[in-house]
Amino acid sequence: MASTFSWIRIHFIFSTMNRRKIIDDQIRPRLWEYMGGVARNNNMVAYAIGGTDDHVHIILSIPPSVSASKAIQLIKGISSKWVNDEFPDKGRFSWQQGYAAFSLSPSRMQKTVEYIQNQAEHHKKKSFKDEYIKFLNGSAISFDEKYVLG
Repeated sequence: MASTFSWIRIHFIFSTMNRRKIIDDQIRPRLWEYMGGVARNNNMVAYAIGGTDDHVHIILSIPPSVSASKAIQLIKGISSKWVNDEFPDKGRFSWQQGYAAFSLSPSRMQKTVEYIQNQAEHHKKKSFKDEYIKFLNGSAISFDEKYVLG
C-alpha cells in the first residue's frame, strides 16, 4: 500500500493518586482544556474528556506511530506538572501509575462520548470503583479486585 490509513480510538480511564478528590470546579474545566492541548501538541485528538473530582475519562485518537502507553504517559505527565504549577495551593498533585485502555469501534464512539460528557450525573448513582470494575468485567479483563485501585 502506498499510504497508511488508521482509525485508532482509545477510551482511557485513570485516577488521581490515592483517588484524592482534588479535581474541583476550579481545576476541572481548565484541566480538561489543557489535556486536549497536550493531545493536539502531540499529534493526537481528544474527542471527549470528562470525569469527576478523582478520575478522568478521555477518548484519544492516536497516530499509528504512537503506542497507547506513550500517549497516556504524555497526557498524564504533562498535565500533572501543569496542575502543580498552576495550583500550588492545592498540594502535590499526581495521577496514579495505572490506567485502563479500551479500544473503541466507530459504532460505539458517540455513545462513549455522551457517557463521558455525563460523568457528574453518572457518579451520583455509581462509585468510581464500581464503574471501573464494570468496565474491566465488560471487557473480559482478568484482575484481582484487591489490586485494582491501588
